[in-house]
Amino acid sequence: MNNMPTPRILIADDNSANRELLEALLANIDCDTEIAVDGQETLDKVKSFKPDLILLDVMMPKKNGFEVCRIVKSDPTTSRIMVLMVTALSELGDVERAVEAGTDDFLSKPVNSLEFQKRVKNMLKLKGTEDELERLRAYIREMEERT
Repeated sequence: MNNMPTPRILIADDNSANRELLEALLANIDCDTEIAVDGQETLDKVKSFKPDLILLDVMMPKKNGFEVCRIVKSDPTTSRIMVLMVTALSELGDVERAVEAGTDDFLSKPVNSLEFQKRVKNMLKLKGTEDELERLRAYIREMEERT
């Protein structure tokens, strides 16, 4: 039996139709979801909800997705959260800005449902593997300290 905790996904988008679409696309993925409607609320929910993955829109009020991603990835306590930018922006410069901000992946709207679901599943699998590796490292450090 799998004893891994249920993955947590934070949907950050100021457009309700986009949020509803992403929630619908996540319906067949075993996960807990939370919603944020602007950049500041996204940062607040990162602290309270502790997501494994953020589905992050770029064009949001208060702080844009680039700023949010930069803040999340520069904080050692949140830097391991996976970030998938889901945005209508698709210019090459936007992709470069997303990568510079630290995003783990980038998807342009309108999203292809199959591609979206596959990327989310892959990112959650990678996050789970990284978390397990970190638990093993901590265990090894603990064992080394005892000897």
